[in-house]
Amino acid sequence: QLQLVESGGGLVQPGGSLRLSCAVSRFPPDSTLDYYAIGWFRQAPGKEREGVLCFSSRDGSTNNVDSVKGRFTISRDNAKNTVYLQMNSLKREDTAVYYCAAAPLTTVQGTCVLRMGYYDYWGQGTQVTVSS
Repeated sequence: QLQLVESGGGLVQPGGSLRLSCAVSRFPPDSTLDYYAIGWFRQAPGKEREGVLCFSSRDGSTNNVDSVKGRFTISRDNAKNTVYLQMNSLKREDTAVYYCAAAPLTTVQGTCVLRMGYYDYWGQGTQVTVSS
């Protein structure tokens, strides 16, 4: 079993930066983040949830939507059981609730994908508002 909790959201001006955290708790705590593909999703007001960026430890590859390419970066710290989303050059259209998600590598094949059905575990989300 896996539990994910996002944090780090808030209000930021256009052009600013923000780093989101996803704390991961495993039950039992006998595995590492290397056993999971990790994805970040977001949902803006009145819009459907969309995939933003994902990482697979199977081959170290990532996928991202064109709208965040070169601005957003995913990373992880296994010692702290935490996954991060670094967001730079933020735009008003980045305003959304952001979610982290995980998929056991034993249940999926190939490179990670930005589809909700790929992931088994989800956090509750954290609000990011980009406004002046």
